[in-house]
Amino acid sequence: MINSLGINKEPKDTRVVVAMSGGVDSSVTAALLHEEGYEVIGVTLQLYDYGEATAKKGACCAGQDIYDAKRVAEELGFEHYVLNYQSKFKESVIDDFVDSYLNGETPIPCVKCNQSVKFRDLLQTAKDLNADCMATGHYIKRIDGKDGAELHRASDLGKDQSYFLFATTQEQLDFLRFPLGDVKSKDEITRYHAERLNLCVANKPDSQDICFVPNGSYAKVVQKLRPDAIKKGNIKHIDGRVIGEHNGVINYTIGQRRGLGIGGGVTENNSALYVTAVDPDLNEVIVGPYSALAKTKIDIKDCNWLLNNSSDNNGLDIIVKLRSVQEPAPAKLYNVNDNYHIELAEPQFGIASGQACVCYIGDRVIGGGWIKSAS
Repeated sequence: MINSLGINKEPKDTRVVVAMSGGVDSSVTAALLHEEGYEVIGVTLQLYDYGEATAKKGACCAGQDIYDAKRVAEELGFEHYVLNYQSKFKESVIDDFVDSYLNGETPIPCVKCNQSVKFRDLLQTAKDLNADCMATGHYIKRIDGKDGAELHRASDLGKDQSYFLFATTQEQLDFLRFPLGDVKSKDEITRYHAERLNLCVANKPDSQDICFVPNGSYAKVVQKLRPDAIKKGNIKHIDGRVIGEHNGVINYTIGQRRGLGIGGGVTENNSALYVTAVDPDLNEVIVGPYSALAKTKIDIKDCNWLLNNSSDNNGLDIIVKLRSVQEPAPAKLYNVNDNYHIELAEPQFGIASGQACVCYIGDRVIGGGWIKSAS
């Protein structure tokens, strides 16, 4: 018998570890699997200081969220554990986040968290608990293909989280399950189940911020952890003129328009200026017109592929997402001696090193890498 998770066991004989953040999505995932008769074990990660966490609303893995996850498990009657991953999280996610900003990049810590703490460390813990699989509340599909498990965009494209999961390896994917991937509308269906099952998190709002960044201020986190690294420097126009002074490169990202602190008269007709480059070595921020942000060629590094043959001498026709909220754009993928290069069919604007370049064929995620440079 193949059960709903694709495992050849009765649900009652199938042990599933569910990664529970304390939000509605992972809580409903655990509750539906429990209702279906699976042996569910909920696991919640404590990722940073409890005192700071309890004062922070709208973030996952905080004090209130840990409490909510425990309540859901207690009310439904399945096991639940809280694991202290603070040191792993700081090393793999927070330190990397800080280093990336100081290197002039725009990091995505949620991808790093999935790539390391959740899908490496927690997944190993699930295996140590003799689980048959690990389930999460992510909106993404796992489909069994002819060559093994595949990742596909969620049915609810408005909630699709495939951009954040491109670094999932084939080995991890074989063990993972995403029960909410086929949900047509999160707001209607997931919250319906939360209310139907009388879960305490039924009306809990979605998390919006990066969990360890208070009030969305990335620069304050970097400044707190590396205060000696924040130095003033020049703001230069792309024509070489010094037109202002910045208060630390960490306060500027590619495509930024507001908060540059540049007075009028710099450009003809006072047209807007945008950050086009951040140079940490020279401690300079480069600005220019919007047109200077247009790029058509991207080099990517540290790639992960979920396709047996991700190369084609003539270029592989794909679509790419360069930001989580961007509509996929047509492109070609080239591989020369394991150096991967993307050529966009149309220019894209505001491409930043440190961001993810996620590649698709149709709705299937074939992998991607981290943006190294764009031109």
